[in-house]
Amino acid sequence: MPIEEFIAKPVVIRAIQWTGDNLEEIRRFCNNMAFMENGHLYIETLEGTSRARLQDWIAQGTMGEFYPIKPKIVEAKYTNVKELEIPQCG
Repeated sequence: MPIEEFIAKPVVIRAIQWTGDNLEEIRRFCNNMAFMENGHLYIETLEGTSRARLQDWIAQGTMGEFYPIKPKIVEAKYTNVKELEIPQCG
């Protein structure tokens, strides 16, 4: 069978950055699937509980799931929609 190549479909994600003092905002965003334990932020993901580090982005995926993403990954993989010039309809 030949090797095939694929390109990811463009997807818009929603995310909030963990600043260390915005737990309640993150909990609301994550539908209470975020919690603090021993001074660390944890997110309930589809793969289990994942620890978020300070400055990580907490993202909502295409299936409604939540997960932390390192800032360097967000910077390399995503563009903030505020930075895009999107033509307006009408």
